[in-house]
Amino acid sequence: MFFLIYLVAFVALATIYFRIKHWRRYELVAKFPGPPKLPLIGNSHLYFNKKPEDVINLMHGMIVKYGKLFRVWIGPYQVAFFSTDPKDLEVVLSSTKHITKNNLYNFLKPWLGTGLLISTGQKWHTRRKIITPTFHFKILEQFTEVFNRQGATLVRLLREKHTNGESFNIYPFINLYALDVISESAMGMQLNSQIDSGSEYVRAVSEISQIMSTRFIKVWQRNDFLFNNFVAAKKDHDRCIKVMHNFTENIIQQRREKLIEMLDGEQENGPVPVDDKNGDEEFYQKKRMALLDVLLQATVDGKPLSNEDIREEVDTFMFEGHDTTTSAMSFALYAISRHPDVQAKLYEEIVEVLGTDKNAPVTYRHLQNLKYMELVIKESLRLYPPVPIYGRRIEEDMEISELSGTYNR
Repeated sequence: MFFLIYLVAFVALATIYFRIKHWRRYELVAKFPGPPKLPLIGNSHLYFNKKPEDVINLMHGMIVKYGKLFRVWIGPYQVAFFSTDPKDLEVVLSSTKHITKNNLYNFLKPWLGTGLLISTGQKWHTRRKIITPTFHFKILEQFTEVFNRQGATLVRLLREKHTNGESFNIYPFINLYALDVISESAMGMQLNSQIDSGSEYVRAVSEISQIMSTRFIKVWQRNDFLFNNFVAAKKDHDRCIKVMHNFTENIIQQRREKLIEMLDGEQENGPVPVDDKNGDEEFYQKKRMALLDVLLQATVDGKPLSNEDIREEVDTFMFEGHDTTTSAMSFALYAISRHPDVQAKLYEEIVEVLGTDKNAPVTYRHLQNLKYMELVIKESLRLYPPVPIYGRRIEEDMEISELSGTYNR
C-alpha cells in the first residue's frame, strides 16, 4: 500500500517538475493541433502493434484530421512536429543552420558513424565539400558502363523469373541491382549480389534494415538502454554491423594499398586537398574514380582521412544509395504499370532514341534525349518520394509559417 502511495507521489512530482521546467514548451505546443496525449507516454500508443508499412497510413490519417502542420508527443516532454507545408520544408531543408538530424538517426550511428547523413557542424560542411565532386555529371557519365552491365543482368533475371505469365514481386530484384551498382560506384568493387544474393554482406544489409525499421516503429526500442539489454535482436544487430564493417574495412585497405602502388609508379604529387580549386576538368577527365578513391586521396588540414573516416562515408553511401534507388525504381515501375498510355509513350520514345537493337548500350547522350522518361521519373518521385519523412532537431528558434510564434527544440 505504501509502495503504491510513494509511486503515485513520485509520478505526480515528476509531472509537476517537467511542467515547470518545460512550461514554455507546453505553452507553445498547445497552439498546434494534434492527437490527444496520455500521461507519461504522450502519443506513443499510436505506434503500438504497428508494422513499418503502417506508418505512412498513420501519418496520412493525421494529416487528413489535423491539417498540414501538427504535433505528436513522444513520452511526457519530447514532441515532434510534422509539416507538409512546402514553405516550412523550404525553411528547414535549405537552412545551413538546421542540419542536426532527428534523434531517430542515432539508430544508424553504430553502423554509419557520423558520416554525411548524421554529422553536423564543421564536419558536415567539410565532408560535403569532399564528396560533392563525385556527383559531377562528368564523373557519373563514366559509370554508364556499370549501369548497362548490371542492368543487363537484371533484365535477364527478370526474364528468367517471368516464365509462366504470373505476376511476382520485383522489389528484391531491384534491391540487389541497386546494391551492385552502388557497390561498384562507391567502392569500385563488383559485389555480384544479383548472382550471389546469399553472400554474408548482402544478408547483413537486408537484416539490419529490418531491425532498424522495427526499432523505429516500436517506440520502447528507441531507448538505447532498453534495446541494448532487453531486445533479442540486439545480438543480430551487432553481428550484422560487424560483418558490414569488416567487409568495408577490407575493401578500404585493399584500395589504399593499390592506390599507393599507383602513386609510386606514376610519380604523382600526392593527395588532392579539399580546398584545391584548380584543375577541375583534369580531375573529371581522369579514369573512372569510385567514391572510395576520392576519399582515399582527399585531405583535411593537410592530413589524409583515416580508415574510420572513409568507412563512415562509404557505408553511408551504400545505405542511402541502394535503399533510396530501390524505392525510386520500384515506385516508378509501379506507377508506369498503372498507366498503360504512359507506358506506350515511353516505349515509343525509347525506340526513337535507342533504336530497335535491345542489346545496344545506353549512353549518357541517350539519357539526355529521353525527355519524356525524365518527366515520368520526376512525377513518380513527386508522388512516391523514396524518403517520405525527413527529421531535423531544431536547436534554435525558428518561425513556423502557419502559426505565429516560434518554437525551440
